Amino acid sequence: MAVPEVDAFRALADPNRRRLLDLLREKDGRTLGELVAGLDMARQSATQHLGVLEDANLVTVVWQGRQKLHYLNPVPLHEITERWIDQFAQPRLRALSQIRRDAEDSQMTTNPLGPDDDRPSFRYVTYIRASAEQVWDSLTDADLTAAFWGHANHSDWQVGSRWEHVRVDGSGIRDVVGTVLESDRPRRLAITFDSPDSSGAPAEVGESAVEPSVVTFELRPHHDIVELTVTHRLLPSAGDLEAAAIGWASVMSNLKTLLETGVVLPQAPWEMHAELAAEQMARNDPR
Repeated sequence: MAVPEVDAFRALADPNRRRLLDLLREKDGRTLGELVAGLDMARQSATQHLGVLEDANLVTVVWQGRQKLHYLNPVPLHEITERWIDQFAQPRLRALSQIRRDAEDSQMTTNPLGPDDDRPSFRYVTYIRASAEQVWDSLTDADLTAAFWGHANHSDWQVGSRWEHVRVDGSGIRDVVGTVLESDRPRRLAITFDSPDSSGAPAEVGESAVEPSVVTFELRPHHDIVELTVTHRLLPSAGDLEAAAIGWASVMSNLKTLLETGVVLPQAPWEMHAELAAEQMARNDPR
């Protein structure tokens, strides 16, 4: 049985495959034709290289009609970084990363994809031993989300309804609010993902307001398992993209463990990134 980390290293060993990942990092959601146009490579060779990257979970694909779009999946790279780099040079590299993020954020005044572009900014894929209905209920039930997410998700989950992401510490603070855009149980759920103002209402839209990001959950059953794809698009900054990558990996790992074992992980995964979590929650805490 292949080891995911070994697959990732093998996939990254080829310079052509690294170039394909570079192209997707520059502009995600490309077709095969768009990728080949940026390379001195035949379509058949590019298809083979993309197949290796897909097997290593470094690239995921989504069909839009007859178009097959390719997306960079940064999660395996993040896991390699945590194991092989962070433990040896964590303080210095985090400082350098912060400098880079600050520079990128200062230049990022608008979404480079445009406000109407539906190309996702972050995508996370996991496979869970459960039914699609069980996964759907876990994402929408207040008690279940409180168990694996540290927040309770409240809504009737009808299209157009409001939803709230409420802390379970008794404060009643809403860290995220939004609107249900799509609700097709147990296949697809799409919601806006916005920060509330001090009263708990969605932030007012003004001239300088940023369009709220959108999260989509897609569930695809296969015999005894479910492929769960989380897409978070229209993220406003590189810092928000990093937070989304860490946050979704943590929450979905806890969900997977709960559904497959009946209990959540012994420690909340986001506690490994306590500073980032505290910074995010402090934004909405008036105390």
